[in-house]
Amino acid sequence: MTTKATSRSSIELENAQKSIDYVQGCYRSLIEEKQLCDVLGEEFVTRMTEWDSTVTKRMNEPFSLVILGDFKRGKSTIINAILGKQLAPVNAAPETFTINSISYGEESSITAVLKNGQRVELQKENLLRESLEEMMDKLPSKIDYVDIRDNAEILKEIRIVDTPGLSDISDLDQQVQEYLVNADAVIYVASALLPFSESEQMFLATHVQPQKFSRVYVLVNMVDALGSLTDVEKIINRVQGCCRQIIPNAMIYGISGIDEFRRKTGAPRADIKGFQEYYETEFFKFERSLRREIITQKDFLRVQRVLTMQELMVTDTMNRVDMIMDMSALDRQKLLDIMESFEKESAQLNAALEANRPKLTLSIAEMKQEAERWMYEFFTKLRVDILACRNEVEAEDVEAHFHSYLMDKVGEAYRKCIEAHQNRTDEILERMSRDLSKKLGIDNLVVSGKNGIVHEFMQDVNHQVAKSVKNVTGKTSGAFPSTTISSFKLILRTKKHTDIIDVTLEKYDEIRNSTIKDLAAAYTLLEESALERFDSIYHTQVEIGREAINQTMEALNSTDYDGMNKVLEKAKAVLENAYYSLKETNIEC
Repeated sequence: MTTKATSRSSIELENAQKSIDYVQGCYRSLIEEKQLCDVLGEEFVTRMTEWDSTVTKRMNEPFSLVILGDFKRGKSTIINAILGKQLAPVNAAPETFTINSISYGEESSITAVLKNGQRVELQKENLLRESLEEMMDKLPSKIDYVDIRDNAEILKEIRIVDTPGLSDISDLDQQVQEYLVNADAVIYVASALLPFSESEQMFLATHVQPQKFSRVYVLVNMVDALGSLTDVEKIINRVQGCCRQIIPNAMIYGISGIDEFRRKTGAPRADIKGFQEYYETEFFKFERSLRREIITQKDFLRVQRVLTMQELMVTDTMNRVDMIMDMSALDRQKLLDIMESFEKESAQLNAALEANRPKLTLSIAEMKQEAERWMYEFFTKLRVDILACRNEVEAEDVEAHFHSYLMDKVGEAYRKCIEAHQNRTDEILERMSRDLSKKLGIDNLVVSGKNGIVHEFMQDVNHQVAKSVKNVTGKTSGAFPSTTISSFKLILRTKKHTDIIDVTLEKYDEIRNSTIKDLAAAYTLLEESALERFDSIYHTQVEIGREAINQTMEALNSTDYDGMNKVLEKAKAVLENAYYSLKETNIEC
């Protein structure tokens, strides 16, 4: 970079930092304004405080590159390939997998950071599955994350966060989301064997895309397991097509993490298919991009990330202020009339619930029957595919990939059945919620109709319903059905590739019947979850409406109308100035 360009970049960074400081100062002035906080409400002020803390944390923590992806996609192997040494634990079971923060240290160390704040020193062998399971049972508290330090050169520039497989364990899912919020850039790992399932696409659309990352990598791992370069190109084209719809700026590479790790560590490599040069070159391109797009630009990326977070923060608060101002325009008598009407409508809640519950139960029963039919059709086709493995697949490939292929295939079919009904369940709940809101008159509470209470709440409803449907399999075992696991364990113990296929066929009916049994149990859980959510939607609608009316009434009773409006108008002016400052800040990588 030339001296002139360097100078310009420094000025841009300096100006961006001034804008960040200015916006944060504006925001803190609002949080410190007691009268405004009383009007906005305690819950929203808590959200404002959390926004402010997140921005501060983002500016002070190391640059974070977070690795995401479903279980058994090879995330840890890719991290080890990037580092050129084995630091991230591989082959961990979903029940014991941890979040691993890998950062620079002059001396190598591994420390378990517990949720109670205690730190426990570990050895490398403690990260192996058997040792980790035994150790976790003896710890005084659950592991928050594992802090891994190493002197790998790249770690001087960035911290790498290795996350568990998405949806394997619900409480870890929440941790992954928290790390995602605080990430500066993201690598999403998919498998070439099962690329971009519905759950993967949904996660990208609902969790990654809204964060507006300026840098997102999608690594299609295990391309060495495909039959030919033509197959690889088909898979990459499919992933690119999906990404164009979800994250247009994603950078996509078809790689083999295990082959690259072996290459860098001098371990034996096997080029059976004849296109090893392709995925070796792709990994080189990815690393070159990582250096150019991430490491050399990390200061800009960090600032961009914070500016984006602040824009979301300011917009969120401005919408809240607008909503309160709209409601405060209603006179007291009108609010009293609305409250009386609202309470009368709310009295009909139980009757409305009982009238609609059977409809929801019947709809899910129909979905269950449809899913069972799909699963029988899937297993019929799977048997044909397994038989074909005997004659069409190299013995070494069967031994290397059949285990994961079989489990991924069954697990994916299991999840797809439920995911296929996600929108239908979501639409039923949303329609029922919308009908109730009309009955309760909630639509009338926000005269502007812009970013109102119902709109804000329905966004939460959509997110929660999607998450509950997506995670319903996690209640039975996670990646694939629970009763099917016993059959898989026997298959996994076989050593010779001929035994693998024979045992699979021998246990075929058991796997099919166990999977369908689990599927039926999953739909029972789905029904329970949907009914619970259904009740929650109704009760929450009532509470939201009542809270909105009471909050406005309290504000009008405790403060003169003109005084409250002045506070809101002043807050709006502060927010508009902050928003203008953000829009005027021009910084590009």
